[in-house]
Amino acid sequence: MARTGKNDHAKKSELPSTLQRSAQQAQDTFAKTYDSALEQYGDEERAARTAFASLKHTHEKVGDHWEVKQESGPSDEHAEGGRDDPAPTAGGVDANASKQHLYELAQRLRVEGRSYMTKKELVEAIHKANDAATRRARGN
Repeated sequence: MARTGKNDHAKKSELPSTLQRSAQQAQDTFAKTYDSALEQYGDEERAARTAFASLKHTHEKVGDHWEVKQESGPSDEHAEGGRDDPAPTAGGVDANASKQHLYELAQRLRVEGRSYMTKKELVEAIHKANDAATRRARGN
């Protein structure tokens, strides 16, 4: 099913919940990529993976929604290596951002113990906080 409507914007009702709570730019990035990938591959699952990969180049997950990244580009080792890279994904966290940026996100998300964390630990803690925020927003 197409994710964009006649006005060339995302159909909000067709988007994952985290994107429904995100800005129009994030919604449109996902929807347009999804539609293009679906047309090219004919596979909804692959189209969704492609759309999320595209979204993660320009946006990062913060809590229960997506925000524009400071710099465009791959968000983690998995994204740098491509679809078949065995490295784990950071789940929308921009693991390639500076430690300072990650610390500030952890502060916004009220991650405990952030002052003593390494960059890798901050990424993991933000990922965990994002998942918890998404569960709360969905009422789970």
